[in-house]
Amino acid sequence: MSDGDYDYLIKFLALGDSGVGKTSFLYQYTDGKFHSKFITTVGIDFREKRVAYKSTNSDGSSGKGQKIHMQLWDTAGQERFRSLTTAFFRDAMGFLLLFDLTNEQSFLNVRNWMSQLQVHAYCESPDVVLCGNKCDLSDQRAVSEEEARKLAEKYGIPYFETSAANGQNVNKAVDILLDLIMKRMERCVDKSWIPDGTVRVNGPTNPDISEGSDRSKCAC
Repeated sequence: MSDGDYDYLIKFLALGDSGVGKTSFLYQYTDGKFHSKFITTVGIDFREKRVAYKSTNSDGSSGKGQKIHMQLWDTAGQERFRSLTTAFFRDAMGFLLLFDLTNEQSFLNVRNWMSQLQVHAYCESPDVVLCGNKCDLSDQRAVSEEEARKLAEKYGIPYFETSAANGQNVNKAVDILLDLIMKRMERCVDKSWIPDGTVRVNGPTNPDISEGSDRSKCAC
């Protein structure tokens, strides 16, 4: 795909405490590489990737292919950047919420992050994928898979155990989030939650997926 050759611009936000591996996770997804040197994100940064998306029809057949330009926003986990981070919530369509499987406190703080999302995101039940990161450090694990899955079930969101180091489930977690977003856009009658610029003017002509200018709550 060339620079301007895409149908949708989809913005995801990576959230979680400082040090859980958000930056490394996004680098692994976009570049297929692991950056072992820890550099604290100051404020906010983003990575980009182009992907081809095919929806699945109700009869199981593949729908029309769409070209997606993804912006993956990397947020600072420290409290002092929280007001800046939450300012980006409303423009994001999906959220990757990460915690560190070797750090129990980062897992306990997932509830706080979910509360922030319910207040600041485009609706009270946005599309979120929970990722227990650093699953390759099994000898240092502090959070069991059962605990994490129970929490994800409580919020009704998918859960994956991921590793930015070896790439385990990184692509799968992002792919699932993209699928949730695309299906939400297809089924929602009220399109006002979709941020401006999501659908390209020369992109899809499907009238069922059009932008809204008002940022009201999404009822779907």
